[in-house]
This record gives sequence, C-alpha cells and structure tokens, in this order.
Amino acid sequence: METLDFAPGMVFTERGRLYTESLCPGKRVYGERLVSSKGKEYREWDPRRSKLSAYLALGGKQFPFRKDSTVLYLGASSGTTPSHVGDICSEGKVLCVEISQRMFRELVSTCSARRNLLPVLGDATDPGGYSAFADSVDIVYQDVAQKRQAEIICGNMDAFNAKYGMLAIKARSEDVTASPESIFRESEKTIAGRGFEILDARSLEPYEKSHEMIVFRREEPRERRTRSLSGETVS
Repeated sequence: METLDFAPGMVFTERGRLYTESLCPGKRVYGERLVSSKGKEYREWDPRRSKLSAYLALGGKQFPFRKDSTVLYLGASSGTTPSHVGDICSEGKVLCVEISQRMFRELVSTCSARRNLLPVLGDATDPGGYSAFADSVDIVYQDVAQKRQAEIICGNMDAFNAKYGMLAIKARSEDVTASPESIFRESEKTIAGRGFEILDARSLEPYEKSHEMIVFRREEPRERRTRSLSGETVS
C-alpha cells in the first residue's frame, strides 16, 4: 500500500486501485472492499461510485484536503463519498448537507458510526439554513444536480469564507440542449468572475458522462501577493 505523493497519509494506491484508511474498521458503507495491510484497514475507493475518486483516477492532483480540514459537503446523498472524505480528514470535520429526506435518512445511518461526519438536512441554495453548524470552513465540495451549480458553490464559498472549492458539475442538470463543453466553460467563467482562481478543470468521463470537476481557490489580494514575492511571510 503506497500513499499518493500529493495526498500523503490520506489517499493510498495498490495495483491501480485507490483506498482511504478506514476511520471505522470493519464497517462498509456501500459494499466496498476492505483490505488489511501492516495492521491498518483500508477501504477501496471506487471511481465508478465517487466523482472525487474518479477525478483522482483520471490524473487529477489538485487535492486541497488535509487531515484537519473542515469541509462543507453539498449534495451528500447517502454518504458514499463523504465517508471517504471523513477518512481523509480524520482530525477535522465534514458537514454533510442533503436536501432529499429519503437520502438524508441513509446519510444519518452512514454518519452515525463516524464521529467527524455531521448530517444536515438543508438546501445548498440557502447557506443561512446551516450556518449555525460552522462559522467557516476550509473547503466547499459540491455535487448537486440542479441549475446554477457554479453560483451555488460560490455563494457558499463566500458565506463560509472557504479558501478552496471543488465542483463536480453535471452539464445535463444545467441545460439539456447545450453542449457539455459550453456549460463547463460558462461555469468556469462564472467562478473566475467571482474572484476565484481555477486550479484544474477535468472531464470525469468515462466514469461520469457529461461531468467535469472544477478545482479552484480564493485569490489573494494583489498587495498580499506582491508582499509574498518580496519574501515576507504570509499565510
């Protein structure tokens, strides 16, 4: 079992498969394979079941997560990918927001055994509805199937003062008549127009049809970037 160099101690690989170290040994979430190695248990992270895993499997390397990150996960569904994010951010917290009551019941079950996952029944278009659970977050990850996906994540980035964002955008949820490529470019334009820097934009095919992962971060003020180039320490 080897760790990925851009996600040290968080995401692992063996024989071309991805894994996270299980925060709850012996427990499966979606029937994933469990593997033991050197006294630790790892959960296989299937790219056919997780868009974040698909991004990594397709060569994506912009990975802002850290072990102590606080993550706002929008569109948590039943908790498949959030459970792996919880493994990764083992010393942090994952706020899992889901709007569907049916999926939320499954999400609650997934989160019950994981101390760092907090399920919240809420609407991603209304950050105020779940702002009581966190003043700020490090990362906003979004996977919602509705219109205005770029605007939604940008609104949450601003509401929680997040530095990094990851948007798994579904083109067909925006406009079934437009080409996916045009939807992706327009979404990237929207994000950049809100003052964020695009770090990566990568198709998720063949794992997810008409999907793209956009990774971005909040741009530092111009003066702050200039001071950094002069050698002064900045955060």
